[in-house]
Amino acid sequence: MYILIPLVAGLLLDTLLGDPQWLPHPIRWFGNAIAAMERKLNKGSKKQLKGSLVTVFLVLLTGALFYGLIKIISHYPYIYYTAASILVFYGLANRALIDEALEVNRKLSREGLSEGRSRLAWIVGRDTSKLSENQVRVAVLETLSENLSDGVVAPLFYYFIGGIPLMFVYKMVNTLDSMIGYKDDRYKDFGRFAARLDDVMNFIPARITALLIALAGFSRRGVVYMFRYGNKHSSPNAGYPEAALAGVLKCRFGGPNYYHGKLVNKPYIGKHEKKLSSRDISKAIIINIFVTFIFSLSGVLLLLIIGKYS
Repeated sequence: MYILIPLVAGLLLDTLLGDPQWLPHPIRWFGNAIAAMERKLNKGSKKQLKGSLVTVFLVLLTGALFYGLIKIISHYPYIYYTAASILVFYGLANRALIDEALEVNRKLSREGLSEGRSRLAWIVGRDTSKLSENQVRVAVLETLSENLSDGVVAPLFYYFIGGIPLMFVYKMVNTLDSMIGYKDDRYKDFGRFAARLDDVMNFIPARITALLIALAGFSRRGVVYMFRYGNKHSSPNAGYPEAALAGVLKCRFGGPNYYHGKLVNKPYIGKHEKKLSSRDISKAIIINIFVTFIFSLSGVLLLLIIGKYS
């Protein structure tokens, strides 16, 4: 019950509330701490060492703080259930992901290409100013698949293994990667260790996500694409959920895009060049919801079985 009740309540809260900006959020505090330390230490010599020490310090501090908090409140069941449910809610980002995808598609369909490009720039790192309508939808679908792993499956995976503390250790690592894990001149040394640690922590969840996407889409092609194209992405993990969704939708992701003014020739994921529509985005969102449900239910059942026979 200490795992199940916060899980169900947290999922419901995420479904109902998403990520309202007026709520205080631990991930914003993580971001503020990372930004402050990066400004102070990402200069001079030994940037890689300093970045590695910052990463280790913030990860250990996060684990210790949340472990201590849970240890204290676990003696008070009503306080624990309330706080843990809120923390699971904070650890998930599914409703916000779906809302952003729908908003980009709404802008694109009703207000035109320019508005769709502008809204897409809120959620992707690539230059959106010259994207075609199809490329905008490709970017939305890539984001839906990749962030289904980062924002839902991976946090829940670590929650099932180590509860709230490990869930937020993962969230800190993922936030570090999203802020300093770039290969540009500013971050390539300072953020290298954070990026590698994020790769390690996402290795299993990304592949679980890909398999569940193919399963939720009832798609043998999704499994085939996962193994055929999953390793084509520059990231060791992001390509697997993207490949699975490309297989389900029988389309093609990837290809050249501009990032910070530079053309990056990414390999294609999939082989069917297809004109995408709002229906494809709706299907990807339905798959997202099914994957969340299947993985949550599977985790709970596995814990119950382990608990019964341990």
